[in-house]
Amino acid sequence: MNRIMRELLNTAIYLLCVLGAVWLVITFVGQRTEVEGASMENTLHNGDNLIVDKLSYRFHDPDRFDIIVFPQEDGRYFIKRIIGLPGESVRIDEDGFIYINGENLQESYGKEVMRDPGLAKDGIQLGADEYFVLGDNRNDSMDSRMAEVGPIVGERIIGRAWLRIYPFDQIGFLK
Repeated sequence: MNRIMRELLNTAIYLLCVLGAVWLVITFVGQRTEVEGASMENTLHNGDNLIVDKLSYRFHDPDRFDIIVFPQEDGRYFIKRIIGLPGESVRIDEDGFIYINGENLQESYGKEVMRDPGLAKDGIQLGADEYFVLGDNRNDSMDSRMAEVGPIVGERIIGRAWLRIYPFDQIGFLK
Protein backbone atom coordinates (compact mmCIF):
# COMPACT_ATOMS: atom_id res chain seq x y z
CA MET A 1 0.00 0.00 0.00
CA ASN A 2 2.82 2.38 0.87
CA ARG A 3 4.48 1.71 -2.48
CA ILE A 4 1.25 2.50 -4.39
CA MET A 5 0.85 5.80 -2.53
CA ARG A 6 4.45 6.72 -3.31
CA GLU A 7 3.89 5.96 -7.02
CA LEU A 8 0.69 8.02 -7.07
CA LEU A 9 2.47 10.90 -5.38
CA ASN A 10 5.38 10.70 -7.87
CA THR A 11 2.94 10.66 -10.79
CA ALA A 12 1.05 13.65 -9.39
CA ILE A 13 4.28 15.61 -8.91
CA TYR A 14 5.39 14.69 -12.44
CA LEU A 15 2.06 15.88 -13.91
CA LEU A 16 2.25 19.15 -11.96
CA CYS A 17 5.78 19.76 -13.28
CA VAL A 18 4.66 19.08 -16.87
CA LEU A 19 1.65 21.38 -16.51
CA GLY A 20 3.85 24.06 -14.95
CA ALA A 21 6.36 23.81 -17.81
CA VAL A 22 3.57 24.04 -20.40
CA TRP A 23 2.13 27.10 -18.64
CA LEU A 24 5.56 28.78 -18.60
CA VAL A 25 6.12 28.12 -22.31
CA ILE A 26 2.66 29.38 -23.34
CA THR A 27 2.89 32.45 -21.08
CA PHE A 28 6.45 33.56 -21.77
CA VAL A 29 7.91 31.78 -24.81
CA GLY A 30 5.42 30.99 -27.55
CA GLN A 31 1.95 29.87 -28.43
CA ARG A 32 -0.03 28.62 -31.39
CA THR A 33 -2.52 30.87 -33.12
CA GLU A 34 -4.73 30.49 -36.19
CA VAL A 35 -5.17 33.07 -38.92
CA GLU A 36 -8.78 34.13 -39.43
CA GLY A 37 -9.63 36.21 -42.47
CA ALA A 38 -7.86 37.49 -45.56
CA SER A 39 -6.16 40.65 -44.26
CA MET A 40 -2.63 39.21 -44.52
CA GLU A 41 -2.93 37.50 -47.91
CA ASN A 42 -0.75 36.60 -49.83
CA THR A 43 1.65 36.13 -46.91
CA LEU A 44 -0.79 34.35 -44.59
CA HIS A 45 -4.09 32.70 -45.42
CA ASN A 46 -7.26 31.90 -43.53
CA GLY A 47 -6.68 28.73 -41.50
CA ASP A 48 -2.88 28.97 -41.35
CA ASN A 49 -1.55 27.89 -37.96
CA LEU A 50 1.36 29.88 -36.57
CA ILE A 51 3.71 29.85 -33.63
CA VAL A 52 3.94 33.29 -32.00
CA ASP A 53 7.33 34.15 -30.50
CA LYS A 54 6.57 35.88 -27.20
CA LEU A 55 10.15 35.96 -25.96
CA SER A 56 12.28 38.02 -28.38
CA TYR A 57 10.50 41.35 -27.75
CA ARG A 58 11.55 41.09 -24.12
CA PHE A 59 15.13 41.66 -25.36
CA HIS A 60 14.65 44.03 -28.31
CA ASP A 61 11.99 46.28 -29.80
CA PRO A 62 9.90 45.20 -32.78
CA ASP A 63 11.34 45.99 -36.22
CA ARG A 64 9.72 47.43 -39.33
CA PHE A 65 8.00 44.71 -41.39
CA ASP A 66 7.72 42.27 -38.45
CA ILE A 67 4.38 40.45 -38.42
CA ILE A 68 2.90 40.88 -34.95
CA VAL A 69 -0.07 39.60 -32.98
CA PHE A 70 -2.06 41.91 -30.70
CA PRO A 71 -5.49 41.83 -29.03
CA GLN A 72 -8.41 44.11 -29.80
CA GLU A 73 -10.87 45.32 -27.17
CA ASP A 74 -13.50 42.86 -28.40
CA GLY A 75 -11.24 39.90 -27.55
CA ARG A 76 -10.15 39.11 -31.11
CA TYR A 77 -6.46 38.86 -31.94
CA PHE A 78 -5.16 40.69 -34.99
CA ILE A 79 -2.15 39.73 -37.10
CA LYS A 80 -0.59 42.67 -38.98
CA ARG A 81 2.73 43.94 -40.33
CA ILE A 82 4.59 46.82 -38.64
CA ILE A 83 5.03 49.74 -41.03
CA GLY A 84 5.70 52.71 -38.73
CA LEU A 85 7.97 52.73 -35.68
CA PRO A 86 7.78 54.84 -32.49
CA GLY A 87 8.36 58.54 -33.04
CA GLU A 88 7.88 58.36 -36.82
CA SER A 89 5.38 60.22 -38.96
CA VAL A 90 3.29 58.01 -41.28
CA ARG A 91 1.30 59.35 -44.21
CA ILE A 92 -0.51 57.54 -47.02
CA ASP A 93 -1.20 59.67 -50.08
CA GLU A 94 -4.20 59.49 -52.44
CA ASP A 95 -2.21 57.17 -54.75
CA GLY A 96 -1.71 54.68 -51.91
CA PHE A 97 2.00 55.34 -51.35
CA ILE A 98 3.31 55.21 -47.80
CA TYR A 99 5.63 57.93 -46.51
CA ILE A 100 7.68 57.57 -43.34
CA ASN A 101 9.03 60.92 -42.11
CA GLY A 102 8.39 62.29 -45.61
CA GLU A 103 10.34 59.51 -47.40
CA ASN A 104 8.57 57.05 -49.71
CA LEU A 105 8.64 53.62 -48.04
CA GLN A 106 10.13 50.94 -50.28
CA GLU A 107 8.52 47.62 -49.44
CA SER A 108 7.75 44.32 -51.07
CA TYR A 109 4.54 43.64 -49.10
CA GLY A 110 1.06 44.94 -49.81
CA LYS A 111 1.64 45.35 -53.53
CA GLU A 112 -1.88 46.50 -54.33
CA VAL A 113 -2.71 50.20 -54.35
CA MET A 114 -4.56 51.24 -51.19
CA ARG A 115 -7.94 52.75 -51.98
CA ASP A 116 -8.44 54.21 -48.50
CA PRO A 117 -5.61 55.91 -46.61
CA GLY A 118 -7.94 56.36 -43.62
CA LEU A 119 -6.47 58.18 -40.63
CA ALA A 120 -3.06 58.34 -42.36
CA LYS A 121 -4.34 60.58 -45.17
CA ASP A 122 -3.10 63.71 -43.39
CA GLY A 123 -0.35 61.90 -41.52
CA ILE A 124 -0.10 60.31 -38.09
CA GLN A 125 2.66 61.17 -35.65
CA LEU A 126 3.44 58.05 -33.61
CA GLY A 127 4.15 58.36 -29.91
CA ALA A 128 7.19 57.04 -28.06
CA ASP A 129 5.75 53.50 -27.83
CA GLU A 130 3.34 53.38 -30.79
CA TYR A 131 3.46 51.31 -33.97
CA PHE A 132 1.55 51.76 -37.23
CA VAL A 133 0.44 48.41 -38.66
CA LEU A 134 -1.12 47.35 -41.95
CA GLY A 135 -2.39 44.08 -43.33
CA ASP A 136 -0.63 42.86 -46.48
CA ASN A 137 -4.02 42.69 -48.22
CA ARG A 138 -4.35 46.46 -47.88
CA ASN A 139 -7.87 46.82 -49.28
CA ASP A 140 -9.31 44.06 -47.09
CA SER A 141 -7.69 44.84 -43.74
CA MET A 142 -8.80 46.53 -40.55
CA ASP A 143 -5.56 48.13 -39.35
CA SER A 144 -4.00 51.36 -38.02
CA ARG A 145 -5.72 53.37 -40.75
CA MET A 146 -9.03 52.79 -38.98
CA ALA A 147 -10.09 54.52 -35.76
CA GLU A 148 -11.18 51.14 -34.30
CA VAL A 149 -7.55 49.99 -34.37
CA GLY A 150 -5.31 53.07 -34.63
CA PRO A 151 -1.65 52.99 -33.63
CA ILE A 152 -0.69 50.00 -31.48
CA VAL A 153 0.95 50.63 -28.11
CA GLY A 154 3.98 48.38 -27.63
CA GLU A 155 2.71 46.78 -24.42
CA ARG A 156 -0.29 45.40 -26.36
CA ILE A 157 1.92 43.36 -28.68
CA ILE A 158 1.68 39.69 -27.73
CA GLY A 159 4.59 38.65 -29.93
CA ARG A 160 5.96 38.13 -33.41
CA ALA A 161 4.40 35.64 -35.82
CA TRP A 162 7.44 33.44 -36.26
CA LEU A 163 6.68 30.05 -37.80
CA ARG A 164 3.89 28.62 -39.95
CA ILE A 165 3.19 25.04 -38.82
CA TYR A 166 0.09 24.33 -40.94
CA PRO A 167 -0.68 23.67 -43.75
CA PHE A 168 2.15 21.17 -43.77
CA ASP A 169 3.24 21.94 -47.33
CA GLN A 170 3.90 25.56 -46.29
CA ILE A 171 5.77 24.99 -43.02
CA GLY A 172 8.46 27.61 -42.57
CA PHE A 173 9.67 30.76 -40.91
CA LEU A 174 7.81 33.99 -41.67
CA LYS A 175 9.45 37.09 -43.08
